Amino acid sequence: MLYAIQDIMDGVKKGDFLFLSKAISHIENNAAGTAIFIAGLTAGKVPVVGFTGPPGAGKSTLIASLVGEMVKEEKRVAVLSVDPSSVIHEGALLGDRIRMREWYLHPAVFIRSLATRGHLGGLIKSIDQMVLLLQSAGFDYVILETVGVGQSEVQVAKIAYPTVLVLVPEAGDEIQMMKSGLFEVANIYVVNKSDRPEAEKFANHLKQSLADRAVDNKKTSFVQTTANTKEGVLELLNVIKQYGQSFNHG
Repeated sequence: MLYAIQDIMDGVKKGDFLFLSKAISHIENNAAGTAIFIAGLTAGKVPVVGFTGPPGAGKSTLIASLVGEMVKEEKRVAVLSVDPSSVIHEGALLGDRIRMREWYLHPAVFIRSLATRGHLGGLIKSIDQMVLLLQSAGFDYVILETVGVGQSEVQVAKIAYPTVLVLVPEAGDEIQMMKSGLFEVANIYVVNKSDRPEAEKFANHLKQSLADRAVDNKKTSFVQTTANTKEGVLELLNVIKQYGQSFNHG
């Protein structure tokens, strides 16, 4: 069924998830009338939290657990999860819909998979407009999850504050690769899967690396989590709150 742009605008203002999805599709495809629609949006002071890190770090599972803590506090949460594009249909591979399935139909949680379509930087070309849309739709938090391809994902730090870098105890090589770029733009450093062997040793190594690379006036935090058991997830939420309700659109 086709909807007029005005119908979509009205639906977004009412917080209707169907029309919100339609609006994101219009933005993603640069459909006619999108520019006028975007110009009419008014963003609220909604924190945008970016999650990045190497593949296998457990970002989606951690986000799912974090959403659970937010929902307990009766918050409305929007998640944009950027997946690699399918080589067949160029759409998102929808990995988040598997890992976040417990929230997919929750009335307070909006989850949308997005395909990179070859866009570098870990996000997608029109992400700024989508974030603006979600900030205007009555959510308390907007969460961005990048594809997890490594150091090139610094774009997330220009859109989100705070930016959360998720690592695992086996990520020693990744730290060496992140001497600049991604490693230095993050605000919160998370060691996930901290129940694994060598977790404490890795955590101490990471803390020392952060101390050695400290940047003047930059607020950084460190959290250990085990997303599968939700250990440390409430602490992570509390740390995120400490960064305030500001939105850095550098």
